[in-house]
Amino acid sequence: MYNIQSGEKELDEARQGEALMLDNEGADNGRKLYIESYGCAMNFSDSEIVASIMSNMGFQTTTDYKEADVIFINTCSIRENAEQRVRNRLREFGIAKVKNPGMVVGVLGCMAERLKAKFLEEEKLVDVVVGPDAYRDLPNLIGQVDEGNRAVNVLLSREETYADINPVRLNSNGITAFISIMRGCDNMCSFCVVPFTRGRERSRDAHSIVKEAMELFEQGYREVTLLGQNVDSYKWTSADGSEKVNFAGLLELVALISPDLRVRFSTSHPKDITDEVLYTMARHENICKYIHLPVQSGNSRVLELMNRTYDREWYMGRVDSIRRIIPGCAISTDVIAGFCTETEEEHQDTLSMMDYVKYDYAYMFMYSERPGTLAAKRYTDDIPEDVKKRRLNEIVAKQQQYSHERLQQQVGKVQKVLIEGFSRKSELDYCGRNDLNAMVVFPASERYKPGQYVNVHIDRCTTATLLGTVVD
Repeated sequence: MYNIQSGEKELDEARQGEALMLDNEGADNGRKLYIESYGCAMNFSDSEIVASIMSNMGFQTTTDYKEADVIFINTCSIRENAEQRVRNRLREFGIAKVKNPGMVVGVLGCMAERLKAKFLEEEKLVDVVVGPDAYRDLPNLIGQVDEGNRAVNVLLSREETYADINPVRLNSNGITAFISIMRGCDNMCSFCVVPFTRGRERSRDAHSIVKEAMELFEQGYREVTLLGQNVDSYKWTSADGSEKVNFAGLLELVALISPDLRVRFSTSHPKDITDEVLYTMARHENICKYIHLPVQSGNSRVLELMNRTYDREWYMGRVDSIRRIIPGCAISTDVIAGFCTETEEEHQDTLSMMDYVKYDYAYMFMYSERPGTLAAKRYTDDIPEDVKKRRLNEIVAKQQQYSHERLQQQVGKVQKVLIEGFSRKSELDYCGRNDLNAMVVFPASERYKPGQYVNVHIDRCTTATLLGTVVD
């Protein structure tokens, strides 16, 4: 997988897991928790829910898994190499468990949901397997393990949204935060395991989302990202039917909390993103002008095989609307190289789509067949690996060109930047994102600090980062 993204702290689906820390307010039960997350932003958001539940049980956290009493690894199943990384990490945890036989090792998330109880057979050191909708059951499951049993709960729910759980912000910079607005997916793309690992789509109570965003703002956070597998299909109706909120309405409700609260969202689906959403973005200065709009393929026949429910012309029409309603809006995408039966001409259609859109960033992959998906059942993974690699390399090379060009277009302009912290490379520099989701690095000064907005004149750029100077 390749990710061409302007940024120093970008989450992507192949990101290495990281330890997550929290400050406990509840009673200390003397046991320590270590959580490691892999995959998309939704997984990291889920880990914050898990941390909240475990905190209420009295667990303190540690960044050293060797001293933990409970280790959780929150997993991703989107590609085979993501699962292999998890298995390799479990081997390392197994060494620690030999030295500490009482250590509990648990697997959470999509990989747990996909393999279910089979995980306990394949990975003997795993004590507990928990799917994305079963985190409320953790106290019971940990109790079962403490009694000497192994435990599994992978039941999917049509109602669970964890709306009443206040997530613990893990490894937070205190400035940016995720808010989950919905769970599951109904799209059934033929290459994707998400509908099977995260269940059916359901939207969270709009009032709870706005309340969480307001509380974050009051705590000093200045940017929230609304998360969902397909945010554009968000649709909430109150129990008595008197209130109905779609995604455009939710965006506006959150944006109206304060002009100093930036709002981002991910991910959009080309079949569902509406002009109403685009006009809402255009109307509010604090809704960032950045849309992640996965294309997957530029060819209509391949899109049909993928069950994406739109064709090439529809996608181009959505891009045209974005350019018309929000001039200059940044667009990123996902692209799959070498899907089943893809011809050379169809691959060229993907490259020509990239020429048409000129994406700011992209996540690019070779097709990886996932067990249980519609594609695995219906189609033969018949594109040779060397052809997949060559096609992917061509996609990556083209995206590198356009990512650099899009950054170059921002040179010489003044950008509003939210300071997130020090640059990863030097504490003499601050870094933060602009409205278009590009990372900006500029000299630090005592006159401003993380959490503040500053105007930065963009002096130059690298292939992935804007470099500038603060101006009054």
